Amino acid sequence: MSHPAADSRFLLRRLHSLLGLLPIGIFLTFHLWENSQSRFGAGHYNGEVVAFLRGMNYLPVLEIVVIALPLLFHAGYGLVVATQMRAELTRYRFARNWLYWLQRVSGIGILIFLLLHVGMTRIEGLWRVSVREDLFGHMQHLLSQSWMFGLYLTGLLLSVFHLANGLSTMGIVWGLTTSARAQRRFGFVCAGFGLLLATIGVHGLIGFLP
Repeated sequence: MSHPAADSRFLLRRLHSLLGLLPIGIFLTFHLWENSQSRFGAGHYNGEVVAFLRGMNYLPVLEIVVIALPLLFHAGYGLVVATQMRAELTRYRFARNWLYWLQRVSGIGILIFLLLHVGMTRIEGLWRVSVREDLFGHMQHLLSQSWMFGLYLTGLLLSVFHLANGLSTMGIVWGLTTSARAQRRFGFVCAGFGLLLATIGVHGLIGFLP
């Protein structure tokens, strides 16, 4: 007979894993593709990309229900899991153990970065008209500072790693890759996906530079 507490943890971990891919992973992929259009210049980015997003019907509802709430749960439960982490890297030097540890650490780094990113874009845009009207120029100003570019690059790479490695782990946890061979092959697929996504993301950051 299963224990209620164990069942609850099982369901929470499954929900945490699922939300990491749907919708958070999809949103990250879309967001990086969206920002990659910065290479077409301020007119296209502000007039086409940003204007299209702001013109979406029920945008505030979508942002809260599809992005904010899943992200809050994923981050909150991720912190709970991180506090229970017992990686013991010096004792168990397997690649999977290192990836498990890096997944938790990257999650904490991403959370810090997101708080800064949202504060410098969405929240600052609430009282500064210039940010709302010229988001490209605002991002260009931020990223023209080398330390800020380094911060965004770090946040980008952590996010991509977290998604790609989480996708690989999800295949194991959900029983989609049961054999070592299948896990290795799917791991290469996830790594390739991560490299592609990182390339698109870095391309987008460079597109904002003067």
